[in-house]
Amino acid sequence: MSQGIKNLSFYLVMLLVCGIGMYAVIQLGSRFETSFPEIVHTENHSHFLKDGFSIFTNSIHYNIHTPVAMLLLQVIAILFTARIFGYLFVKIGQPSVVGEIVAGIVLGPSLLGYFFPEVSAFLFAPESLGNINILSQIGLIFFMFVIGMELDIREVKRRLNETILISHAGIVFPFLCGIIAAYWTYPTYASHLTPFLSYALFIGISMSITAFPVLARIIQEKGLTKSHLGILSLASAANGDVTAWCLLAVVIAIAQTGTFIGALYTILFSAVFLLFMFFVLRPFLNIIGNIYHNKEVVNKTIVAFMFFILIACSYATEILGIHALFGAFMAGVIMPSHVQFRKILTEKVEDVALSIFLPLFFVSTGLKTQIGLISTPEEWIVCGMFILMAVFGKVVGTAVPARFAGETWKNSWLMGALMNTRGLMELIVLTIGYEMKILSPSVFAMLVLMTLVTTFMTGPLLSFIEWIYKKKEQITPRKENDNFKLLISFGRASNGKVMLEVAHQIFSRGKKKLDITALHLTMGTDVNPIHTENFETVNFSPIVRQAEELNIPLETRYDVANNAGQYIVNMVNHENFDFLLVGAGIAMSALPTDVEAAKYNESYYKKYFSKLGAPQSWFYPGDLLKDKTRQFIEDSNSSVGVFVNRDFEKATDVMLILKNVKDVFLLEYAENLISMNQAAIYISELGDEIIKNRLSETKVREFLNTYPQTVFIRSSNMPVDLLSKQNFMLISYETWLDVSENQKRALQYMPSTLIVKKR
Repeated sequence: MSQGIKNLSFYLVMLLVCGIGMYAVIQLGSRFETSFPEIVHTENHSHFLKDGFSIFTNSIHYNIHTPVAMLLLQVIAILFTARIFGYLFVKIGQPSVVGEIVAGIVLGPSLLGYFFPEVSAFLFAPESLGNINILSQIGLIFFMFVIGMELDIREVKRRLNETILISHAGIVFPFLCGIIAAYWTYPTYASHLTPFLSYALFIGISMSITAFPVLARIIQEKGLTKSHLGILSLASAANGDVTAWCLLAVVIAIAQTGTFIGALYTILFSAVFLLFMFFVLRPFLNIIGNIYHNKEVVNKTIVAFMFFILIACSYATEILGIHALFGAFMAGVIMPSHVQFRKILTEKVEDVALSIFLPLFFVSTGLKTQIGLISTPEEWIVCGMFILMAVFGKVVGTAVPARFAGETWKNSWLMGALMNTRGLMELIVLTIGYEMKILSPSVFAMLVLMTLVTTFMTGPLLSFIEWIYKKKEQITPRKENDNFKLLISFGRASNGKVMLEVAHQIFSRGKKKLDITALHLTMGTDVNPIHTENFETVNFSPIVRQAEELNIPLETRYDVANNAGQYIVNMVNHENFDFLLVGAGIAMSALPTDVEAAKYNESYYKKYFSKLGAPQSWFYPGDLLKDKTRQFIEDSNSSVGVFVNRDFEKATDVMLILKNVKDVFLLEYAENLISMNQAAIYISELGDEIIKNRLSETKVREFLNTYPQTVFIRSSNMPVDLLSKQNFMLISYETWLDVSENQKRALQYMPSTLIVKKR
């Protein structure tokens, strides 16, 4: 008897014995029920199935309304809506945070509650909102902790003299504009709620705040991270952020007591708290950061201790009366200055805080925002006045001192437009003011709209300023002795090294000196700036080492973008590159994991979605030649090469495919490979179009006479047997489209391939 039969027999006997034992114990235990007559027995009758289903549906109805189920349903609705709106707003060139704020308003009484009151009453019943509010506050605490860690205090100190005038003027002047706006609106909208001082201070701080994280991501998206304008703007925003949050703490303290004198003790003890944080706790944490700065040694104890610091600081500022968020922000600021330690800690907090908790805050804000309260023309005029004063105060308050500090007018206005970004940070300030009963619901709604408008207008305002100052660009013709400018755009770090090797073998023996730039883009401008330096180092290390081995000068370029295709095309056209070399993507990769993914996608798509007419690209990145690469080929002013990597090492046995008359330009690449690698060339002519053209026939014959070792084949189909023995193939883009459509079987055996579109 086999071991499998023995195991099965033992398993069945075990179930039988245990089942009999359980039945016997249950029967014996049922005798105790006679002592408890109040126990109700469910009778068995002919309508058992019907009544059982009723019991099931009643149970479902009850379970749906339990607090946990309602909270989970709310979270599902919030995350789904926030992601959709975030995606849509990114597509129109706006930060995703704007879309998420709009999602909160859509789910609130302004839209969902207005058009579908029953759905709103079920999904966001007033008695169920307490849990959402608590979770959103926890999320904000973690978020402010991350924002604090994003600030580089050393950079703020280093550029303090350069930025203090710009950043502080960009706070003080809009603060004054806010107080003026408060003077106009207080009698009508707030006199019954709070003293004028508290109201004026909150309007002032709401006008002067800048959303540092949103600003950082806009600068990333615009490719300004390493420019003078980007560096100065980030440093000014960081300086202003610290100042604004300290100012907010003072404003809250004054609002709590009603007078400045009454807030002195709060301010005094807050100053003591800050001194302790910076001069006692921060040096101690730096010691920890210098010891524990890689993932191998950062254990749960260290992480738990850092979270303990975060929660303790938040609690301290909460009981001092200056809000827990200030403590969380300062806890992030004093975290160990070691960059690697901050990256590790950020990774553990950021994704959950930004992906789950922050959308909850947006919706809780949207539930408080009732745009319907702004109903009269006078109220809309007041709302417009708030927006105008906010834009005027921030843009002018930043641009004029920037010009005074020596910046050009163009850079000054651009800085003003960047600093006008308010985003999430503004919502936090407004929520605090609303919860303290300082801002009325109508004023709160007006200021939320002001937040949306000022954040939404940042991109268009930057483009408008660029357009105003744009000089007429005259394209200078390239001189004959210019270098051959080659751009290598790669995704995976390992591909960059291989693509540089391809470029070296094909172009190094050309008529012009090679000028190579390697480009790597991180997709999504919501990437935390604290991680980008590490991404840059990791992705460029292999290609930089390869360039050193080949003794090739190499310029590296790193950036963050939402639309990689458009970014690459703009770079190629604006900087006059001669050749763009890109990878062919996952769908044509020979890596085992990619091959398996492609097979699974093909079968899954055909089985479930092809009959519905859904595009395959919805479920899989797809063949790059049919989507993203088409943009490179159609919009680039340079020649484009798409490289298919099939374990490429050296092009020694090369198959050159000729079909159209225009394909003969590939002979130049083959000539370079012969010169570089002593490559054996196999020319396969598909059809007889080339030989019918005298010029192209002459070029082919000259090549064959110059390199008599070349093998020439004429056939109507791809030579599969010969193709499988080669290690490299050259083919034009037009011929590739024809072959990939009509001779798919042959391409299963293709080696590493360069598909070229000559411009």
